[in-house]
Amino acid sequence: MFYRPNHWKLIWLSLLTLVLTWFPLSISAQNSIIEPPQKDPIVVDGRVLFQVGSINNFTAQQRANIINKTLAQEVQATETFDLFVFQENQQTVIRNETTQRHLLSVTEADVITASNTFEQALIWKKELEEALERGQFERSPSYLHRAGLLILAVVLGASIIHCGLIFLGVWSEKKWFPAWNNPTSNFYSWKTLLKPIWRIFLLVSPIVLWLGVLSYVCYLLPQARSGLYQIRMLLGQPIFTLGKNSYSATQLLLLLALSVGLWFLIKGFVFFLKSYLLNRLGANRSVQEVVAVLSQYILLFLGLIVLLQLWGLDISALAIIASVLGVGIGFGLQSIANNFISGLIITLERPIQVGDFIKLGELVGTVQSVGARSTQIKTWDGISIIVPNSRFLESEVINWTHGDSTSAIRIPIGVAYGSDIKRVRVALLQAARDHQEVLVTPRPKVLFQEFGDSSLNFELRVWLKEPRHQFRIKSDLNYAIEKNLRYYGIEIPFPQRDLHLKSPHLKQLIQGVLPTTNISSSPTPNELHEVSEDFVNSVLDNGLDPLEDRLTDEDLKRLVKKMRSPGGINIQDRRYRLNIYPACFVGSEAVNWLVEHQNYTREEAIELGQILLERGIIHHVLDQHPFKDSYLFYRFCDDEK
Repeated sequence: MFYRPNHWKLIWLSLLTLVLTWFPLSISAQNSIIEPPQKDPIVVDGRVLFQVGSINNFTAQQRANIINKTLAQEVQATETFDLFVFQENQQTVIRNETTQRHLLSVTEADVITASNTFEQALIWKKELEEALERGQFERSPSYLHRAGLLILAVVLGASIIHCGLIFLGVWSEKKWFPAWNNPTSNFYSWKTLLKPIWRIFLLVSPIVLWLGVLSYVCYLLPQARSGLYQIRMLLGQPIFTLGKNSYSATQLLLLLALSVGLWFLIKGFVFFLKSYLLNRLGANRSVQEVVAVLSQYILLFLGLIVLLQLWGLDISALAIIASVLGVGIGFGLQSIANNFISGLIITLERPIQVGDFIKLGELVGTVQSVGARSTQIKTWDGISIIVPNSRFLESEVINWTHGDSTSAIRIPIGVAYGSDIKRVRVALLQAARDHQEVLVTPRPKVLFQEFGDSSLNFELRVWLKEPRHQFRIKSDLNYAIEKNLRYYGIEIPFPQRDLHLKSPHLKQLIQGVLPTTNISSSPTPNELHEVSEDFVNSVLDNGLDPLEDRLTDEDLKRLVKKMRSPGGINIQDRRYRLNIYPACFVGSEAVNWLVEHQNYTREEAIELGQILLERGIIHHVLDQHPFKDSYLFYRFCDDEK
């Protein structure tokens, strides 16, 4: 009578075998803790029936190999079998009467679920009959035909699912990822966590799919099932020993899979902690980053300790490894440890952050990422440079965007002796005022630096909002300065030296040569371009001359008196975020008052407020901002008491 299996039972058995094959957590943990078994399994077509121990001069493995070879011959036989249990030479024997093959002998060491060897032999006889009957049925043409159809259907279904996964991956790249990059999207804050998980899912899911198909196919075909069992046994063989425990390739794969899962679990928890809990508690970005990094390192360390203990590794055995590692850090890994600790300090103090525009030695660029060992900087020409973290603590770092991104650039200019200083000032200030990216406040300034050997040295100082563009803006200003200097007839000199001749013979020789030589003198400033003095004065009168130079100290005193008078700006105690700031005024209200009552333009009013701030007449209540046309609180210094 042939055995007709339920196909749903085969499917569930194949899935269960896949789980036990690739994720044998409990079995691996037990094997790493208890002693290796003294019995070996009896297997028919990759299915374990029972286990036998050693007998006389045969070990359990030798005995199991002999029995398994005999059963492999029996299951391939076409004739029917008839198993019989009897006593022979004080041993209980199971024999196939049809082929007269001795299958196995049952000893006292084999008795597990019965009271004696004969009862144990009867139990094993029943299991052997079911296994041999099932094996012969699975080799019949009808079963192979049906199994072939099932395999074809499963492979076709898996192919359709695989194609669907590929389409899903392409569709997500076009639809989901652009939406995740949108700051208004609900998934924008989760993109750093969801994108890697989604891509790993698209990569791993086809592998798991086809492994499931392979497992199901192997359980349908007895020969393939036997091959899969041999692979499992090979992967389960110990490959190294640590302490008292031996570890196999399956256990190593299990540890790797659990470590990856632990990493993503910790990353998700840290992301939730930073983006939701700390953010809703009102913690600033630096505190969020510090808490996130420390939490990630601590949880990862503790998680690995727990994971290794569950895996069966004695943590006390790591003491020797830790001591060797300490010696290695002390000698060969000094730079790595130094960079790692420097990375922690950078994370805690936050002297540089992602997006900052910095200068480190000769390197100038934008910080792309700050890692545990190194920091990535992208230079202005698009080259990514990996810098060890220790360099940021051992040398000076210029961070243009740390705190307030407003920064100044200085352009030195030398003009010829005899040049009109007023024209020089007009030319430089015009170049600064005409550039759209130069800030009005703080005001551009022209400083007379020194009397040089061959020139009068000036410096144009302007302020920018975006320091990343300083090189391009400096080039634009140099072009404009050269054009304005030529327009106003101002000469840019070159180094000159006066030569005094004391030899009368050499002097007569040069005088004899000069009349016959055409030496053209340098053009005078007036020959370059004729600009009248009235034109220069009109330009200054129209507001190019700094407001600070047009206002005397008496003018400022009168203006301050008007601002503080009853009809002046509104000075009162103000409240902002549960803090009270006494005797202060709002910057935008002061600008409005200067425009309405003193007939200044709005730009001039802002400039006048900055002048008062630089002169120490007013200041920001927290000394954190220059004078701005916004809702910021300022106070007269005389009202501090």
